[in-house]
Amino acid sequence: MASRKITRRNFLKKAGMKTLGAGAVFYGPWKHNRVYASQADKPILIGLTSDASGQYANSGASDRRGMIMAMGEFNAKGGVLGRKIQYIHLDTETNPATGSRVAERMITRNEVSFLIGAVSSGVANAISQVAQKYGVVYLNSNSSSPTESGKNCHRVKFVWDGNGTNFAKAAVKNAIDTFGKNWLLLTNDYVWGHNTSKATRELATSYGAKIIDELMVPQGTRDFTSYLIKIQQAKPDVVAAAVGGDDQKVMRGQVAQLGMGQKPAWINNQQDWPDIYGLPLDNLFGVFGTTWYYGLDLPGVERFVRRYRQTFPHTAMEVPGNVFYNGYMSTRELLKAVQRAGTTNNIKVIKELETIKVSAKDRMQHFDAYMGANHQMQQTVYLATANDASKWKKNKNDLFKMLSWVGPKEVEDTDAMSACNMESYAATPTYET
Repeated sequence: MASRKITRRNFLKKAGMKTLGAGAVFYGPWKHNRVYASQADKPILIGLTSDASGQYANSGASDRRGMIMAMGEFNAKGGVLGRKIQYIHLDTETNPATGSRVAERMITRNEVSFLIGAVSSGVANAISQVAQKYGVVYLNSNSSSPTESGKNCHRVKFVWDGNGTNFAKAAVKNAIDTFGKNWLLLTNDYVWGHNTSKATRELATSYGAKIIDELMVPQGTRDFTSYLIKIQQAKPDVVAAAVGGDDQKVMRGQVAQLGMGQKPAWINNQQDWPDIYGLPLDNLFGVFGTTWYYGLDLPGVERFVRRYRQTFPHTAMEVPGNVFYNGYMSTRELLKAVQRAGTTNNIKVIKELETIKVSAKDRMQHFDAYMGANHQMQQTVYLATANDASKWKKNKNDLFKMLSWVGPKEVEDTDAMSACNMESYAATPTYET
């Protein structure tokens, strides 16, 4: 009788067995195991866990495009370890429960080698819990709650965006010195908003600011009138907004309609490109943080933008933004780590990711970047505002004026690093695909 071929799916169904049939390779004694004979003609399958609906649908689409371009570049050179890269995408719907289901399905049914993608921090946290259960390397490409690389860190998870604390450290003190000490917080009522607002509050008060109020904005808010009236009545020097996705797009439009964009001063913790692309310049008030801009005068940027346009000629967003950039960079570094490891073994790939150092030139940023001990990419943080109208009229894509940039050491989130207590290698299930 011929021996039965053991796949990872079959092995998952048999999890807990002490022995396997003839011909199988046993990678124990871990809590879960996935076994598949590595073959040169078997593609490396990556699961894309990004939103296609919900508050972050636009950012999710941009995130995916970055991943797809990076995978395409590797495939054009023969793949990784002689194997082509393929991907599968399922919509996480900006919903943590859906994120968990998607991750579970991709791992146990589709047998993906790795997971990449997230914009919502709540969704990212949910995905990472499932990924850790199975030992699957997961790249949180674009969510930025400080908790993602803090108390919710995991051995398998790597965070690629700046977080709320990083951006607050870059912006808060200068805003107090420039605009005043009476601050009001406007906060999206979910995990990213809460933790970003908390970081802003702590920094602002440490520099002598007074928080006169905090207004909580439910996700999905489409009428900001009541909040804007309260802001007018409170008369703060600064509004520090942690409002994202479609909510922020609506907020900006209504603030501009009421002529409130100049006074009080507005500090938006982070500005994702898909949230403002195509808006009138008047809507782009205030100072905000980002990790990258297509107009940076740095080596490689122009060529990167040209590749984007060639790869996605029919995309409404004519130039790449920070969300695309993070999706691309995270995928590129994962595939490079697999190459260096010489294997898809998850523990070996994790160890390669943990030692990443990328030059400023390769990152198309002003400072060298490196992977922190809490598995967050430590990188340059930029502050920007709306561009001069004359420049914008010549190029409708040229929305940002870069004000300043700081190196990763200056904005490190030491609290997140202290709060991170990730699982050991031994406690992380292992697999090779």
